[in-house]
Amino acid sequence: MLARASEAELATLLQAAPPLPEPVLLRAPETGLAMVRGRAGGGGAAFNLGEMTVTRCSVSAGGQVGHAYRAGRDKGAALLGARIDAALQDPALRRPLHDAVIARLDAAQDAARRETAARAAATKVEFFTMRSMRT
Repeated sequence: MLARASEAELATLLQAAPPLPEPVLLRAPETGLAMVRGRAGGGGAAFNLGEMTVTRCSVSAGGQVGHAYRAGRDKGAALLGARIDAALQDPALRRPLHDAVIARLDAAQDAARRETAARAAATKVEFFTMRSMRT
């Protein structure tokens, strides 16, 4: 969920959460390429599909190490994701962060998936119906 959220979304949700511990950068946010592999039909031989841009970050915060990998070039979101990942490992911060950030991201992303599925379903064509109309 953190990897799909923008920096603005994360920053907004963190306003209702307890403050995050100050991070020490272990790996500053950096952008690079990762090879994406695919399989024909889901079960065929693997092949290189192409490259995608990925941003990663690692921090130490509050005695915990947090990591974030995300598609794209959003370095700010990668940094916040790593900070939240580290903070979620602290038992005192886990529940408040889950309630303020993770649960809300889950609900928003689930609503977006349902909306996309509903729009796709509206364009579905029943070929059985079309066949019976021709005869």
